[in-house]
Amino acid sequence: MNHQLDRLLAAYCSPTLAGIKPASLVSFDRVQYADLPQQLSAYQTAFAQRGIRFEILCACRGRFLLLVYHKTQLEQHMADVRVQRVLTKFGYPTDAPLEELLDGLRRRIAAQSGFPHEIGLFLGYPIEDVIGFIRNEGRGCKLCGYWKVYGDAEAASRLFDRLSRVCHAVKARVEQGETLLQVFAAA
Repeated sequence: MNHQLDRLLAAYCSPTLAGIKPASLVSFDRVQYADLPQQLSAYQTAFAQRGIRFEILCACRGRFLLLVYHKTQLEQHMADVRVQRVLTKFGYPTDAPLEELLDGLRRRIAAQSGFPHEIGLFLGYPIEDVIGFIRNEGRGCKLCGYWKVYGDAEAASRLFDRLSRVCHAVKARVEQGETLLQVFAAA
């Protein structure tokens, strides 16, 4: 495993790797990480037993967009009736398997210059925050942290603190020389 890659994954994906959040998204420079697809095979194998997947959503404009997700958690989140309702408004099929929804997300990312707003649903953000972001075009949120909060700011603040503590703890261990696999092997 690559120490630099471990550092980036620790910084951006620790909550997902720890099972707190269903998915995380991280961007990689395609020049600096030209062999990312090959490197990910080792991570796929190492984290498969934990149900964690590493999938490149887009190899676009000089960057790789990597989605790291816990398959079961993300499937449960995406099966929520309210999430399904929002997704159908953006052209996603109803009651589709996760793989089909991810294919739809890939197409939407490729077709747009920015991120499609429903990406927050794929990252496990609360539905009211995603809907609030879409309705308000990103303005007027109650709290801004890992995402913009339009719903329960107090609960989001507690979760943001927890996510930050996990990221800090994992990054510290990786900086001391541990691999992500070593950090999460006992978890």
